Amino acid sequence: MHHASRPDDRPEPRPEPGPAPLVPPTRRRDRRGRGVRGPLLPPGMPAYRTRAEQFDDLVLDVVELLQRRWGPQLAGTEFAVEDVPPSEPAPWESDGVPLGRCFPAESGRPARVVVYRRPVDFRAADDTDRADLVRDVVVEQVAHLLARTPEEIDPGYDS
Repeated sequence: MHHASRPDDRPEPRPEPGPAPLVPPTRRRDRRGRGVRGPLLPPGMPAYRTRAEQFDDLVLDVVELLQRRWGPQLAGTEFAVEDVPPSEPAPWESDGVPLGRCFPAESGRPARVVVYRRPVDFRAADDTDRADLVRDVVVEQVAHLLARTPEEIDPGYDS
C-alpha cells in the first residue's frame, strides 16, 4: 500500500499543544441556500408579541381599568388566563363552553377570575371584537364575584 507523501517527504507538522485558537463562527446558510433564519420583526415591535401575549395584555388592560374603580373590593383577587376550561363543567354551566369563571376566596386562597383564551378567540370575529369580548367576560366575572350587575362594575358594559 502506497501512502501519499509530501513533496519533500517531511512528516506533517502536529498542532501545538494548548487551547485551540479562537475562530469566530462563520454564518452558515441553510441547506436550500435561502439564508440564515431569524426573526422577521425586531423584539420591540408590537407585532412581535404572540397572540397569547396580546390576549394577556387585553385582560391586564381591563383589570387595570376595573381596579381604578373597584380597587378595595378587588384587593387580593388574582386574575389569570388559561387556554381552555377544564373538561368538567361547573354544575351551573349547562350552555356551551364558558369564556371565563370566577372562584370566590375560600380556605385561605384568594378570589380568582379566569379568562379562557381559546374559546374567546374562537367566538371573536376580529381583533376589535376580541377586545370587546375580553372586556365583557372580565366585567361579568367581577360582577359575579362582587354580587353586582355588570353595568355597576363598568358603566360602558355591553355598549
